[in-house]
Amino acid sequence: MKRPFTEQPREPQAPGPDALPHTEVHTEASGTRSIAMNTGGGDFLGTALTGDNATAIQLPREALVPASEVQAPPGLDNLPVRPATFVGRAQELERLDTALSAGGQAVIQAVHGLGGIGKSTLAAHWAATRPHGHAPVRWINADGPAAVQQGLADLATALQPALAKALTAEALAERAAQWLATHTGWLIVLDNVNDPTDITGLLARARGGRFLITSRLATAWANATTVLRLDILDPDESLDLFTRITTAQHPERDLDGAADLCEELGHLPLAIEQAAAYLAQNPLTTPRAYLTLLAQYPAAMYRHGAATTPAERTIARIWNITLGRITDLQPAAADLLRTLAWYAPEHIPTTLTGPADPPTQNAALGLLTAYSMITPDPATGTLAIHRLVQALARTPDPDDPHRTPHHITQAREQATTNLYTALPTTWDTPATWPTWRTLLPHIDAFVDHATHETDSAITADILNRTGNFLDNQGQHTRAIRHLQRALADCTRVLGEDHPNTLTSRNNLAYAYESAGDLSRAIPLYEQTLTDTVRVLGEDHPSTLTSRNNLAYAYESAGDLSRAVPLHEQTLTDRTRVLGEDHPDTLTSRNNLASAYESAGDLSRAIPLYEQTLTDTVRVLGEDHPDTLTSRNNLAYAYESAGDLSRAVPLHEQTLTDRTRVLGEDHPDTLTSRNNLASAYRAARRLLKAIAMFQQALQDMVRVMGDDHPATRTTRNNLASALAKRAVDGPKLW
Repeated sequence: MKRPFTEQPREPQAPGPDALPHTEVHTEASGTRSIAMNTGGGDFLGTALTGDNATAIQLPREALVPASEVQAPPGLDNLPVRPATFVGRAQELERLDTALSAGGQAVIQAVHGLGGIGKSTLAAHWAATRPHGHAPVRWINADGPAAVQQGLADLATALQPALAKALTAEALAERAAQWLATHTGWLIVLDNVNDPTDITGLLARARGGRFLITSRLATAWANATTVLRLDILDPDESLDLFTRITTAQHPERDLDGAADLCEELGHLPLAIEQAAAYLAQNPLTTPRAYLTLLAQYPAAMYRHGAATTPAERTIARIWNITLGRITDLQPAAADLLRTLAWYAPEHIPTTLTGPADPPTQNAALGLLTAYSMITPDPATGTLAIHRLVQALARTPDPDDPHRTPHHITQAREQATTNLYTALPTTWDTPATWPTWRTLLPHIDAFVDHATHETDSAITADILNRTGNFLDNQGQHTRAIRHLQRALADCTRVLGEDHPNTLTSRNNLAYAYESAGDLSRAIPLYEQTLTDTVRVLGEDHPSTLTSRNNLAYAYESAGDLSRAVPLHEQTLTDRTRVLGEDHPDTLTSRNNLASAYESAGDLSRAIPLYEQTLTDTVRVLGEDHPDTLTSRNNLAYAYESAGDLSRAVPLHEQTLTDRTRVLGEDHPDTLTSRNNLASAYRAARRLLKAIAMFQQALQDMVRVMGDDHPATRTTRNNLASALAKRAVDGPKLW
């Protein structure tokens, strides 16, 4: 049977300096019971009794003093030890100064950004060094409700040490909240807030001081006085930080590659500090050597710093925590982050974010944005992601549950599918070129990140189509690089005789030819034609294309004895198999006319060109690239025949149309400019010819390179025009 609570007999006792007469409370029942005591001053303090035996509670004198009457003793600040090296952030510090200097209002300042960006460092540096005039300054780890409660309990203990043994952590936290609510002038740094609800009640109650919040969350601070998004360091600042740390003990050490290393680390402060500390501990290792280690052993280098670097302060650990939280909230968001890791870090179109339904995709993008793992750009409708986040997210680590080899393989395959789905169906249609140019950086990045061994048939198709687009744009070196890898992929995955392999070999030969490397183009064309006839048959469209391309390569090499008969055969076969108006038939008719022209037989070339232009306009339209090519070729034939009255206007029309349809820098536009200049020279309009040759040469060097065959031709044409002017003198002008 329970006994009523009674006050036990006691001897009279004078109050000591640290405690008032206490009340002993007994219970025989096990469990926990709360006891409320009226202090007489209006405050009610609660504590708890636990266990089977009677427990006596003694409340010290300080507990009976209202929180509003407690004065902060000196030495209450508890800022963490600030890093010895702090660089940059001048604008951010000024913004904190401005926001927190305002008086007469509750100021809540939120600093958010990617993990490792330096939020806590900035907060600690500002609080310790700037003349903000606030006291006391308390630092509270706020990564969860328990941590917030402990930080407040520590404040209450610092204010009134005697309360530590008498009150629970919950009661101490309440005591601190009361103190903050009834005092002004303090500064509380709430570091690393993961959930705004953990601090909402405190922010609402304590209105007389200043809160400085740091968080990875970017979208939760609408009610803050000021929101500061922290970004990476400027290149000069990151190099300064790196140099100071690495040379602190060894001022004369070799810093070769330091700027490149800072760039590779994306100027992320924590990554710079981690690498610099590693090198400071290993003075015989250069930044260049660290770059090699990073390329060969990325998982280990992201995971390890110097011996003195806390494990939780490495890049791998920082983002492992964030990835874990994101995975718990929405696994699809973590999958998306690993997929985005395979693209270029900036201007990622939403077409590359995957096949998820819009609600799932939007939720994933929103969560990644909230945790500062990606940065949307509403103006362009694209995303950005820090390059080091990408590097970590695509690096397998068996010890990391969020980056297992299975996760990385799955993400790479999804990135491949996303690219393939986003590609335009054609590469020679101007309307598709903006899309191609948007995707190109991401295709290049994917190729750089993925290894040949992991390429699939889909990868090969992406590379083939991209190579064709690049070749069409005159970027032959890039085209050849992609097409070489595509051919290797097709041969390995599909076999030597697969139609896709034959097409890939043809495309590579075409790129060699475009680059003027006929010594490699012609043997590849010959091999492709032989294999295509054997595998697909004489009349297959791919066989006809292969025969056309070989004939054109012979013509380019000046071997007209083989070029003309092969063009004639191809035109006959295409007309029979595909029909008179098929675009490939029109191409063959144009190419045969070109072969006749090369052989000096203009009487057959010009009528064939005229027929081709008429048919191309009718079938494909005035502005189709093939129509523009046909018009250019007819103009050139008129010029070769000395009919400048028809050649010059046709060249002028072609240049105008190509500039409008293809753009100023398209190789065909540059060719038209050179051809018009040649027509002006032939018409003895040398001033206009020289000016146009000079413009064409300048553009060709910039777009196609100094050694491109077309560039060399234009340079020779300019030299010829200048020489002719020198001989003829000013009498022509």
